[in-house]
Amino acid sequence: MYDSQDPPPTVPHPRTPKARPSLPDGSKQKKAPVRKKTVSFSSMPSDRKISSTAACMAFMMEGCEMKKVRSNSRMYNRYFLLDPDMHWLRWEPSKKDSEKAKLEIKSIKEVRLGKKTPVLRSNGLSDQFPDECAFSIIYGDNYESLDLVGSTADVVSTWVMGLRYLVSYGRHPVDMVEQSKPSLRTSWIGSVFELADMEKDGHIDLFRATQIIKGLNPGMKDSRIELKFKELQKAKDQYGEDINMDIFVEAYCEICTRPEIFFLLVQFSTNKEYLDSKDLMLFVEVEQGAEAVNEDMCREIVQKFEPSAEGRERGYLSIDGFTHYLLSSECHIFDPQHKRVCQDMTQPLSHYYINSSHNASLLEDHFWGSSDISSYIRALRMGCRSLEVIVWDGPDNEPVLNVINQYAFESSEYPLILCLVTHCCIHQQRIIVQHMKKILGDKLYVELPNKEEIYLPSPEKLRGKILIKGKRLPPSCTESEGEVTDEEEGLEMPRRFGANEKDHLNGLVKRLRLCRELSDLVSLCKSVQFRDFDISKRDQKYWEICSFNEVDANRFANEFPEDFVCYNKRFLSRIYPTPMRIDASNINPPRTSGNVAAKL
Repeated sequence: MYDSQDPPPTVPHPRTPKARPSLPDGSKQKKAPVRKKTVSFSSMPSDRKISSTAACMAFMMEGCEMKKVRSNSRMYNRYFLLDPDMHWLRWEPSKKDSEKAKLEIKSIKEVRLGKKTPVLRSNGLSDQFPDECAFSIIYGDNYESLDLVGSTADVVSTWVMGLRYLVSYGRHPVDMVEQSKPSLRTSWIGSVFELADMEKDGHIDLFRATQIIKGLNPGMKDSRIELKFKELQKAKDQYGEDINMDIFVEAYCEICTRPEIFFLLVQFSTNKEYLDSKDLMLFVEVEQGAEAVNEDMCREIVQKFEPSAEGRERGYLSIDGFTHYLLSSECHIFDPQHKRVCQDMTQPLSHYYINSSHNASLLEDHFWGSSDISSYIRALRMGCRSLEVIVWDGPDNEPVLNVINQYAFESSEYPLILCLVTHCCIHQQRIIVQHMKKILGDKLYVELPNKEEIYLPSPEKLRGKILIKGKRLPPSCTESEGEVTDEEEGLEMPRRFGANEKDHLNGLVKRLRLCRELSDLVSLCKSVQFRDFDISKRDQKYWEICSFNEVDANRFANEFPEDFVCYNKRFLSRIYPTPMRIDASNINPPRTSGNVAAKL
């Protein structure tokens, strides 16, 4: 889109990032009555999912091994667990008396995820473990810190969520006894299983069970669901292609629960398993910042997103309904008013930021990544209005042009700029021109620029047109083909070999042969070499476009910010990533091009 203020396409609620699906833990084996003084730091092979408040508390009560980090940067293996009364956090073994190797929950001021204390950020430790495997407990009137490192990010996430819950809502006891009583969620997923059990023999086949869970959670991979079924079957010594209700329900709860959403639910729920209309009203007002919220509005949310009939009847929003609600368009931070064009599109083209893609065809990186046409489709569907198309000698086919013709204006009706990078012979160039005229037809904009104008036409005037960015033969060339320079690649050459600008101009710059037919397709986006801002202000035509390596762009932005901004008001400028970006990533516009109003 031609846009300077809209955020990217719809994203989930900011409090709901994706979480890892499983929790490999270091749980204590109950059969061991005595623990040795030396504790190994490793994860148990079991795979556990925290899908309820009771499960979270149970995990912490059972305990697991973590590393305790001291101020001298030394780490000690310790076994941490929550007391049954949920008032104390203990660890062992320890040189301290057992009554001193503990921390009272009510003394905790804050639980920080990541390396957020001087101890964890010290040079001797910062590279020994990832940020997501560390957390700190800030406690006491002096705000001391207990710094810990877990075996996995999911173990740490569970401890952080559980401790934060206890600190904020510890006065509400968790019902650890009634876990055997079917919850609103398990009753619903059990009813789904019963509907699928056509033969009423207590089991369904693996394929059907997998497809049901996938249907309830679009986007989830079959392999992940099947693996979970097999893991649960192995744990229960049940093998085969048949899935019973218990395994089906357990698998669903484990792989379809996002812990961060669950924790958000228990923060606002009075019973910690679902939200009633009053709980939901509090969440929408406090967390979402909505105004004029009432219970009728919340009951409508329940009716729309709660999957269970019982929940809809009783006005309860379960964790599944809550997840559906948070991921719906009603919770998107994207302003729905901006789904349609909301700016004045009659200004010159150089006054708009243009959604651009560099190396659009690459699936991975510069050196080992493969190219695929689907990358062009994805870029166009995401709203890209400037695509780089690299042309090499090859068979006489045109799949890329067919894709561009089909998807060019699917997401936006405003002009599409094709940046042609030509690496082919004259014969192939003429074939390309034939294909472009045949396939793109009237969409190609080939009108010569109006020399009486001083600015580019507007996006509104160029609606539905495809502009070709490339080289044109100089006016002095009267032949059917000629030689032009390729400045974009040529500018990199002298830097790599340590040559100065004079050497660059004398021969290191790359040259290529260009046919007249391809030259004539270039109209409003003629590529020219940038000299300096004074020369551009005096001589550059409005239909000419210069390309800058991101290193040069950053240097100009820092040394000549005013000149660069004025330049970009009148001309289009393209900033392309440095070759050092092996992963083929694009630059960050706000940090470079956005600061000086560069458009591509």
